[in-house]
Amino acid sequence: IECYKPLKYKKIIEAQLKCHFIKVSGDDGTHFDAVIVSDVFKGQTMIKQHQQVYLALGSMMQNEIHALSIKTYTPDEWSQINK
Repeated sequence: IECYKPLKYKKIIEAQLKCHFIKVSGDDGTHFDAVIVSDVFKGQTMIKQHQQVYLALGSMMQNEIHALSIKTYTPDEWSQINK
């Protein structure tokens, strides 16, 4: 069942942040990595962007997720990185 958690968190974040791209990975059930590309992040500091992700996950950040490494990008930043 642990292998389904990244997909669960991906769907929750996607629903809240209208992502252009999202990848959530992690194989131990409590530590995860997320790459998220969304228009929501335009004009926000990295801290504000990460807070948006934490807000989307809500109480799961205290109860289910021990550690979450987040990389956030606007669509423009993402296209520059992936040229």
